[in-house]
Amino acid sequence: MAEHCLAGVGLLQGLDEHSRRELELRCRWLRVHAHEQIIDRESDSRDVYFIVSGRARVVNYSLSGREITFDEFGPGDYFGELAAIDGQPRSANVVALTDVYLAKAAPQTFISLVTSHPTVCERVLESMARVVRTSSERIMDLSTLGANNRVFAEILRLARGTEADDGTATIKPIPLHSDVASRVSTTRETVARVFGDLTRRGLLERQKDRIVVRDMEELEEMVDQFRHE
Repeated sequence: MAEHCLAGVGLLQGLDEHSRRELELRCRWLRVHAHEQIIDRESDSRDVYFIVSGRARVVNYSLSGREITFDEFGPGDYFGELAAIDGQPRSANVVALTDVYLAKAAPQTFISLVTSHPTVCERVLESMARVVRTSSERIMDLSTLGANNRVFAEILRLARGTEADDGTATIKPIPLHSDVASRVSTTRETVARVFGDLTRRGLLERQKDRIVVRDMEELEEMVDQFRHE
């Protein structure tokens, strides 16, 4: 992808070329090295970031220092819109997982983009609705499910959207046990044990660069059963 180009950002799909180029000119462009912090929780910055290349992770830390992962972003994604919209301090840290190339838009620029283009506004609203739904689901899981069952639910979340006609699904790339643990508030050892158990049962199959869920319907039934107990 050419430098200083936002053509690959999903939020901007359908935006006319003139408007997109105008936005590109109003952005600041920066490179962030892997493991560097992009956004600091509680900071007063309000810029919105568009990822051109690389990956970043949204995290917070418990009082004991344990990392809690909320989300990950890759090429074409954007983040930071909450502070731009409500003017409040940042609610989480964002850290580069790899070297990241970003465009940074001032809050006024982002608000103007949203209010001037209904399709962009609709996508922002849809994104926020997904965040609320996912957060509500995870709160319920933390409140009602044991550690093993939370791992089941996270595997199901990772596999959704990749279902094949034969009832299988694919998780790619293979998630690190530590990453899954930080998402569901448990230990890496617990995650490793659950993955191992499901593999021995034939529900999961580890391949070279992916994990295959052999029966999505069975996994969904397992998660639903525990949620309703």
